[in-house]
Amino acid sequence: MSEVLTLERDGHVATVWLDRPDARNAMGGALWQDLPEVMADLGDDAEARVVVIAARGEHFTVGLDLKEFGPALMAGFGSDGGAAGRRQTRAAVKRMQDTMTAVARCPKPVIAAVHGYCIGAGVDLITACDIRLAAEDAVFSVRETRMGMVADVGTLQRLPRIIDPGRMAELAFTGRDVGASEAREMGLVSHVYGDRDELLKAAAALADEIAANSPLAVQGSKAVLAATENMGIDQALDYVALWNAAFLHSNDLREAVAAFLEKRLPEFDGS
Repeated sequence: MSEVLTLERDGHVATVWLDRPDARNAMGGALWQDLPEVMADLGDDAEARVVVIAARGEHFTVGLDLKEFGPALMAGFGSDGGAAGRRQTRAAVKRMQDTMTAVARCPKPVIAAVHGYCIGAGVDLITACDIRLAAEDAVFSVRETRMGMVADVGTLQRLPRIIDPGRMAELAFTGRDVGASEAREMGLVSHVYGDRDELLKAAAALADEIAANSPLAVQGSKAVLAATENMGIDQALDYVALWNAAFLHSNDLREAVAAFLEKRLPEFDGS
């Protein structure tokens, strides 16, 4: 499937592994190309109800592969300083933005399981996920200002919707490292676990819990949350009323009621 990503399935849970441990999962060209394709495939796969993004090796990711992209960055992605060069740079940035947006756009819930370093573009990646979990050794950094850059692949747009904007500004302006306990305190991650093994077990358990629910209702909840994020309450209530007018009368709902009356666990099929 990919030289830098591997995919594992366990029931209705799909785990996408960042699988370049010898390079501390630095994000080279293959990652930026392959991840959107993987997420699109999982979005279309009826058997996959939840996606976990985790990493092989000692670190989640050290961010952009500077060995590969460093020369291009220094050259402005081929920019000669003129309008054509600036358009070329913008196009390159937009392609990289699309990689992270593909994660956010996935209709299935996406859980990030972070251990070790999660630097720069790693923060772009996890802020595109719905839920973030961490091991105690996790270290987060919006590192771009220390590299003479403005973060441009999603962190500045998504992180203020996750944590307090003042804390967001502090992280972006300083580029400092944040440990797992502080990340939990500020709301960047939901839970912190003792080590990588505990983290992965917890991520799998959470994914299984979500996957046991109606996929129609779970994916509908994600779609409504995304669509109503910038709406006022009245407009958002109207939106969800219209949503349920279209989707409430489902086999999953009938199965849930039947299972309750029959005192058994429901078996949802997403229809």
